[in-house]
Amino acid sequence: MDFVCLKEDLVFGVRLASYGLGARSNMPILAGLKMEVEGDSLLLQATDLARAVSYTLNVENHSGDGTIVLNGPVFNQIAAHLPADERLSLKTAEEGTTVEVRCGEATFELPTLPVEDYPEIPPLPERKIATMKVDLFHRGLEQTAFAALKAAETTRINLTGVNLVLKEGRLRMVATNGYRLALKAFAIDEIAEEGEYLIEARVLSDLDRVFTQVGSPTVDLYRKEGELFFRAGQVTFMAKTLNEEFPDFERVIPKDNPIGLFFDRKALIDALQRIEITAAEESGAVTIRATTDESAVTINSSSKEKGEAEERVRLKKVPPQEIEISFRGEYLIDALKRLDSDEVALWLAAPEKAGLIEPAGERIAETDEGFLYVCMPVRLGT
Repeated sequence: MDFVCLKEDLVFGVRLASYGLGARSNMPILAGLKMEVEGDSLLLQATDLARAVSYTLNVENHSGDGTIVLNGPVFNQIAAHLPADERLSLKTAEEGTTVEVRCGEATFELPTLPVEDYPEIPPLPERKIATMKVDLFHRGLEQTAFAALKAAETTRINLTGVNLVLKEGRLRMVATNGYRLALKAFAIDEIAEEGEYLIEARVLSDLDRVFTQVGSPTVDLYRKEGELFFRAGQVTFMAKTLNEEFPDFERVIPKDNPIGLFFDRKALIDALQRIEITAAEESGAVTIRATTDESAVTINSSSKEKGEAEERVRLKKVPPQEIEISFRGEYLIDALKRLDSDEVALWLAAPEKAGLIEPAGERIAETDEGFLYVCMPVRLGT
């Protein structure tokens, strides 16, 4: 292998591919960055088996086709600190166990990893199933992925993912930890095949980081059994789907909550952040009490160790019914912080039934359209 390329092209490609590295795996080869030259193209690939990132760039090929594997984290650091020069050269030593990387006055001699040990990365399937806007997908992840559990927190693998449902001209993204649920729905320009795919939230967050750097307005989706592929420009991101059944989220979403509490969103966040300070560590509970006497609610919390706090928060209108209900304050704040609308509604039915948060008012922010959030109440002991 012997090629020359633009430094900025290689640096960009290595940075994107690094999101697929399995640097913390007990399989050392998964820390490898695969570099494959074919003609005047260089294919960079990295995988941790749960995801894979591929990036293609143009090179001046000074020898035949070839493949090497380098230590990905090391090469990523080198790429990020190369001297100011337009071009970079990479040449394999005769014995094939090292490569020389030269840029400006800097030269690196790097050991290679065995190509034969590198796992096969599946190629992009032929049939495209959908095309979606990158900015809408980015916003969807912002408003849903936070509600999933981290893999280290649970053995319930289905709760670590975001469920992607392609159906009836739109994509619905849903995440839950069993006590709260976030849903975002938006229109898809083109759906050739409907389907439902559960992917770990952490993997989708890396996917999002990749495509927000690519600059393409849209991303194409492809699928094969157990895998979903995202393609934009010169980048392909493969994500393994979780072979788990996602909870029936349609059943969880309240259909008839007659009590609507309408708040200024920022005022509610500020109050909750203050009241949460004295909430009990275990439950994190804050209690909301509404009456039909005035357009305000009382929010309070208390714990033996921290003391107690209470605050009145104005409503946009007088509640139609009285209610007193407790929620984990953190869960309410998490959702409210991810909205842009000035006004929000908290829909309630009874102290033991789930509440529903959604943007409200005459001018709902475009970025909040299709969002709703379900939160289970906390049952406090008497």
